[in-house]
Amino acid sequence: MAPIEPLYTSIIGTARVVFFGQGLKFVMEGEDNVPRSGGAVMAINHTGYFDFTYAGLVARRSKRLVRFMAKKSIFSHRVAGPLMRGMKHIPVDRRDGRESFNRAVQALKHGEIVGVFPEATMSRSFELKEFKPGAVRMAQEAGVPILPTTIWGSQRVWSKNLPKHLGRSNIPVFITVGEPITVAPEEDRAAATLRLRDVMQAQLDAQQAAYPAMTGDDLVYQPARLGGTAPTPEDAAALDKADMTRTVDKFNKGRER
Repeated sequence: MAPIEPLYTSIIGTARVVFFGQGLKFVMEGEDNVPRSGGAVMAINHTGYFDFTYAGLVARRSKRLVRFMAKKSIFSHRVAGPLMRGMKHIPVDRRDGRESFNRAVQALKHGEIVGVFPEATMSRSFELKEFKPGAVRMAQEAGVPILPTTIWGSQRVWSKNLPKHLGRSNIPVFITVGEPITVAPEEDRAAATLRLRDVMQAQLDAQQAAYPAMTGDDLVYQPARLGGTAPTPEDAAALDKADMTRTVDKFNKGRER
């Protein structure tokens, strides 16, 4: 059972009011797969900026709070920083992730659910990207299961470089938690990571098949494979590489000053 945390619970309450005002239509499956006690790694696909808020909703039935791993810069923000720390989320330094990894493992061993995005960055193609092995490593070291969690529809609310729909949009958002995946201590991490990705792909395929058809301007939120106008995975990878190059150049120029 989740501890009593007034800050976290009040933010969840506020978020639910906002979601109601937006008219978001949540369709959740597998909520009972979230354990009522004990640690677990919640592995989530990533297509929209609000994915972490939506993923946290599926833990409510089990009365659990999710500690999300998020980039370190958010914790430096004058408003978001104190909130993130107050909710015991875990900062991630992408240049050296050892400290955040160790903190996540300790949280898991202490019975927390830790939310991670195995793709590391948002998917512009809205397809699953290659998974990093961090989720599997954490589950192995802490001796906890992985909760394969997929979200579909969140990209229509707010995604990278696309029109936002933050007002009343009545957008359906599908969230599914699959059966917990156990990773044996001796299991090959690369193989276990592929297994996790396969499970999440199957969940995502089912969600996409059941989702109301997207047409017209909404086709920008649909994968090219499904007849949408989103970038192909190859084009999306090129855009990500260009973004990374600009970030590195900006960092290097800052160091030169």
